[in-house]
Amino acid sequence: MSWEMLSAIGQLAAVLIGIPSIIYLAIQIRNQSKESQRAAANVLIAHWTDLRKSFSDNAEVAAIYLRGLQSFDDLAPVEKLRFGSTLGRAFGLSDGLYQFYLDGALDPKLWKTFEQATVDFITYPGAQTWWATRKHWHTPKFRTLIDRAIAEGTKPTVYERYT
Repeated sequence: MSWEMLSAIGQLAAVLIGIPSIIYLAIQIRNQSKESQRAAANVLIAHWTDLRKSFSDNAEVAAIYLRGLQSFDDLAPVEKLRFGSTLGRAFGLSDGLYQFYLDGALDPKLWKTFEQATVDFITYPGAQTWWATRKHWHTPKFRTLIDRAIAEGTKPTVYERYT
């Protein structure tokens, strides 16, 4: 056997071993990327839970929120800031979760629960008034989602028994 033949066999062996290694590496990188996205989505979900908890922990914020849903314009300036901040957090978190859903990192069934909560918020006139002045803070796809929910004209019902 000549040196050229041994060299050719060596190169063929390197290719046959190298290709599966590259494929394995690509799969591992892809899986790690998906896992990183899921971890980030879990952080947003935890923040969403904290936001909801703030209503039960602070009666003043809850009262401002319920009044603000009915009419943003009737709130005092500091109340507008607190209500807007609360909605800003909710919609910011929802926008982030929506992006993870679109990227396939958030289960569609789980996204639907956040989508419904967000739609429930935006059905109220006070939230719609706030949204009109803040929607430019959000991604175009999320703005479309919320604007479509507003256009459907769903009657608010979630907090009706609370006021």
